[in-house]
Amino acid sequence: MKLRTIALDDEPLALKLVAGYVQKTPFLELVGEFDNPMDAMDFLADQVVDLIVLDIQMPDLTGIEFTKTLTNPPKIIFTTAYEKYAIEGFKVNAVDYLLKPFSYPEFLVAAQKAKKLVELEQSAFPTIEANNQFLFLKSEYKIRRINFNDILYIEGLKDYVKVFLQNEEKPILSLNSVKALEQKLPADRFMRVHRSFIVNLEKIATIERSRIVFGKTYIPVSDQYKDRFQEYLNRNFL
Repeated sequence: MKLRTIALDDEPLALKLVAGYVQKTPFLELVGEFDNPMDAMDFLADQVVDLIVLDIQMPDLTGIEFTKTLTNPPKIIFTTAYEKYAIEGFKVNAVDYLLKPFSYPEFLVAAQKAKKLVELEQSAFPTIEANNQFLFLKSEYKIRRINFNDILYIEGLKDYVKVFLQNEEKPILSLNSVKALEQKLPADRFMRVHRSFIVNLEKIATIERSRIVFGKTYIPVSDQYKDRFQEYLNRNFL
């Protein structure tokens, strides 16, 4: 498992250095680098991240203030040129604090701390637990109960899934695979129609040109799953 990581620093050289350290660390995956907190906030609105490496001293919004805006912050490693901010940094549950300029070995020690914490949390709580009416899904360091009847569809992206629910604007993000969810969902109510999509059969209201329509979203039925989906339609066609 690799920790999805972003780097945030308003100094271009410092940002480049941190991004390079992340890329050379085998258990980290650099998924974004930002020179201002606002762009990072937009990214985090719909992306799952395990670790943020960020500078404390930034204009407009400090790293500590930025962290406090996050509802479910991932693991945090603070960097700064000012040692006086160390205590304040640890007050927001930072994994570590790196004083600039820091070496790669120093960065690696901090990153390993973050990795151990994530592994401990994942071993303590299963990512998916289900019965015949609902499932518990780990999302952003919380465990969410999700009723099957509330699920519209599930979209799989590289290392995580988005679970779209009725009456909720934003999907639930979870570090899981479509295959893992498919195995937990009741087969008589949910069907995989594409490599990246599972749909709640009871929520399908419109089908248009081999695409399932959920509001403004069009979900394609791929050739691999077309026959099985057609059989379902035939059984329920008037």
